[in-house]
Amino acid sequence: MSQNRVKVAIAGGGIAGLALAAGLVKKPHIDVQVYESVPVYNDVGAGLALHLNAIKAMALIGPEVREAYFDKALSMGEENQEMATEVILGQGPHKGQLVAELGRAKGRKTVSRADLLDGFLTLIPKERISFGKKLVSINETSSDKHGVHLMFQDGTEATADCLLGADGIHSVTRSYLLGPAHPAASPKNHDGWQIYRTMVSTEEAKKQINPRWTTSVPILLGPRGHINCIPLSKNTRLSAGVAVRGANFSAEDGVAPPLDPELYSDYSEDAQQIARMIAKDTSASWTAADHDHAPFYARGAVAMFGDAAHASMPFAGNGAAQALEDAAVLDCLFSYVKEPEQIPRALLAFDEVRRPRSQAVVDLARKFGRVYAYAEDGMHEDPARMKKFFGEMAAFTNDFDVKGQNEAAVKTFLVDNGVNGATNGHLKN
Repeated sequence: MSQNRVKVAIAGGGIAGLALAAGLVKKPHIDVQVYESVPVYNDVGAGLALHLNAIKAMALIGPEVREAYFDKALSMGEENQEMATEVILGQGPHKGQLVAELGRAKGRKTVSRADLLDGFLTLIPKERISFGKKLVSINETSSDKHGVHLMFQDGTEATADCLLGADGIHSVTRSYLLGPAHPAASPKNHDGWQIYRTMVSTEEAKKQINPRWTTSVPILLGPRGHINCIPLSKNTRLSAGVAVRGANFSAEDGVAPPLDPELYSDYSEDAQQIARMIAKDTSASWTAADHDHAPFYARGAVAMFGDAAHASMPFAGNGAAQALEDAAVLDCLFSYVKEPEQIPRALLAFDEVRRPRSQAVVDLARKFGRVYAYAEDGMHEDPARMKKFFGEMAAFTNDFDVKGQNEAAVKTFLVDNGVNGATNGHLKN
């Protein structure tokens, strides 16, 4: 039986790769192996407050995937209480006004990326994931039984019928598919974003900022940076940051200048307190980047997904959700892939369904950043207009029919294969 299984390699053991692997390991006709570049996971301090579309996507892959998230996450309120990310004007004449509630959902939770990965790892047999396997080259050939050849930095090699690259923003898979010289192959930071971030214990944070912001997720807006907090690790740690647009990076080494809390003296007192706390230790900072649009996500038996396909700025809070939507669609499609010859059709169906929506979210995240920075057509001067914008955009991401997206992908795949696999708009079991 094992010799006849479809052999799938996943490059990258991040959120996208592990979520997909958690689904594929349940399929008896799929032989899946994850190749993760790092020897061990390190907590990079990133916090997530997953929106409703992400929760739906995890549930479609399997209830155990959603439960892994719930088990690792910190509840923002009671299970039946609706919670949201509060977007508040932090500077200007309308200072203090609430202009959006993003990601509203019952029982909404926050989680660190490291904790979520730990949860997903429990769903994957240890022998199905190989650590310390940094992908360096890809080659496809029709002469071998398994046509995709992978080479890793440690000199080892692997073969598969299919490569699904979730190898991050600096993706080897993306470079292979598009070509290294393609203008969309490498990450971009068109607006010069720098994220100054700190990680502190919740106990310490309560001494320095309004305790309210240690148990909820605010985004405080202003022209010299927007400020946010996210509680993590069962409310024992707090991640807090200032995202600055148009940072003055050094011409010599590309490093951003230190965070000056005095730049926020005309912000709300809550925002000033958070900025002062962050400025004391910005060791968790990073320079943000995203991807310009790729013309395709798949070719032949190779596809990219997650950040490898559509890395976005973190401002719309939907990057991880889009990776999970990718994983849900691919997991659903590979339920129908019983022969290696069907792989290209499945990956084209994935590309057709997922590329327009995921790239729209990349554009949306860029626009959110400009709105947050008071740099979008004077929108910050009209709170009612901001509320309308955020409401419409939140509906686009949060209220999406994730199950319908899976069904559309499979319908495309089955039609391309000349199979009538849909009945009354729903997939056959």
